[in-house]
This record gives sequence, C-alpha cells and structure tokens, in this order.
Amino acid sequence: MTELTPATYPVTREALVAYAAASGDPNPIHQDPEVARSVGLPDVIAHGMFTLALVARYVDEQLGEPGRIAELGAKFTKPVVVPEAGAEVQIEGSWRDERTIALRVTCAGETVLGNPVAVLRG
Repeated sequence: MTELTPATYPVTREALVAYAAASGDPNPIHQDPEVARSVGLPDVIAHGMFTLALVARYVDEQLGEPGRIAELGAKFTKPVVVPEAGAEVQIEGSWRDERTIALRVTCAGETVLGNPVAVLRG
C-alpha cells in the first residue's frame, strides 16, 4: 500500500460554534463545558461529522482534486475532546487499491474514528 502524507488539523471551540450554526446541530455538549461535564464528558467535544469532514478535507488535499470522493464512511468510536486551548486531529492514509483510501484518525494518541475509508469516483 502506498502511504499518503500525514496531516494535522487544529480544532478550536470557535470552529465548533461555527460548525453548529452551519449544520443546525446546536447540542450544547459541543459548546458548553458545564453541560458536557454534566453528561459525563471530560469537556466540550467536536461533532462527529465535523471530524469526518476533516477526513474529507484531508483526502481532497492529498489528491489535489476536490470532489473525487464518492463514498466516505467510518464509525464514531471516541470523541474528540476540545479543551479551551483546542485540540489537534491527526490523519494518515494509504491506498488500499486504485479507488480506495484507508485512513487512520487520531486525537491525543487515541483513535477517534473506526475503519475510516474513502472510495473515489472512477
């Protein structure tokens, strides 16, 4: 398998507020630390789809051809915790075949998406 270049993406609380507005998902666990802690989370967490969007961005940037993703899937296995100082999501990828990229997505050394895969248009 041919490896792609790893990349790191910052995740800020400001980005989560903007994503909540754009996506229509105002769940306070993504913006209010007190609410997040009241439901057993360590702090504010990123939306799962925000994290998956970072994967799409990574694939587009690696290919240099935005719009080639036909399918993008993963299991949300662990939240991306975003303290006041922010967090970083690391993404690595490798070609499984000529149309499929297998990915690895981590934050603070923990895998946050299970079996992320991008399938490309012919």
